[in-house]
Amino acid sequence: MILAMMLDGAKYGYQLKREAGWIMGQEALHSNLVYPTLRRFLEEGWVSKKAAPGERGQTRQQYALTADGRRTLLERLNAFSAADAASDGAFNLRVGMFALLKTEERERILAAREGYLQHRDQKLGALESHMELGKFGAEIVEHMRKQIAAEREWIKHLRRIGKTIPTERKNMQ
Repeated sequence: MILAMMLDGAKYGYQLKREAGWIMGQEALHSNLVYPTLRRFLEEGWVSKKAAPGERGQTRQQYALTADGRRTLLERLNAFSAADAASDGAFNLRVGMFALLKTEERERILAAREGYLQHRDQKLGALESHMELGKFGAEIVEHMRKQIAAEREWIKHLRRIGKTIPTERKNMQ
């Protein structure tokens, strides 16, 4: 996510902390998460860093994605395991970056998530059939199955709009 946040240009470390936090539903990500990650990205050559003057005369560090960082981002977006398919965060991150991926890569990700959802729905159905869940337990299972059905409809929608939206990968080269 931090690499993707620099696609549109260089950003200050504090800006990355704050914006990543917003995306994650928090105030800001902790410095002990963001700055060691940026340090590792610098060591890998995925980002560059330059000093820039701050608003109050201080020196601030500005981070920018390198060509190697862009390639790495694409590789990581394309790597979508069974564990990623089971992760709402990993799936949503990929969908958020679909404009960077080729149509067949998008489809592979959607199919993997769909397979996970189908398996989960089957497990919940078996749970309903073979267990006395009680009033509230049954409510939870019903709610979860409705969420699965809604996401499956969303995946159909993503497929439809994916046919009309060109890949922006050329900007990533």
